[in-house]
Amino acid sequence: MTDSVPPGGAVLDADELGARWAEAWRPEQVAERLGGVSAPWCVVAGWALDLFRGGQSRLHGDLEIAVPAAGFAEIRDRLPEYVFDAVGSGRVWASAGAEVLAATHQTWVRDPSSGQFLFDVFREPHEGGTWICRRDESLRLPYDAIIERTADGIPYLVPELVLLFKAKEARSKDHADFDEVLPLLSQSRRDVLRGWLTRVHPGHPWLAELAGQ
Repeated sequence: MTDSVPPGGAVLDADELGARWAEAWRPEQVAERLGGVSAPWCVVAGWALDLFRGGQSRLHGDLEIAVPAAGFAEIRDRLPEYVFDAVGSGRVWASAGAEVLAATHQTWVRDPSSGQFLFDVFREPHEGGTWICRRDESLRLPYDAIIERTADGIPYLVPELVLLFKAKEARSKDHADFDEVLPLLSQSRRDVLRGWLTRVHPGHPWLAELAGQ
């Protein structure tokens, strides 16, 4: 991913986006289509926390998964009937080519017959089997240390990393997720999250709550 996005792309307003995400897939639908994929993909964001909790806690406007950038082609090959639109800086590039994909990290899977977006694919930086955090490239972890699975095999990002990413904007739903997930985290998970927050978002208000546990 480069430092700036290329020209072009369309701006979609909030109402249009909401309508076009109305048929977003659930984690089990993605897992069924991606079964056997060798790339270490996983569900991320709010859905990942629900998979960790063992049940859906709220409505989700979309579904997001992450995959190492080099594994994106394998994901795309599993879904030949759909198209992949690149997203960045509030713009969408329909059926993005290599140049736009190289300049962005987010991709929306779209059903060309209905125009509906089905799920979101983050193409993550990595070195081989080592994941690299987009917000702090010194934070590097092997994929087998950041992906867990539900009882029925759906891979999801560990909750401490989900919360680290949610900490940047900390919208009302992110605060609610933190408050609800915190009691479920072991002391070791809390310690890890506190260390990462101190490193990536020093002074974040969640640090006081983590220190008080």
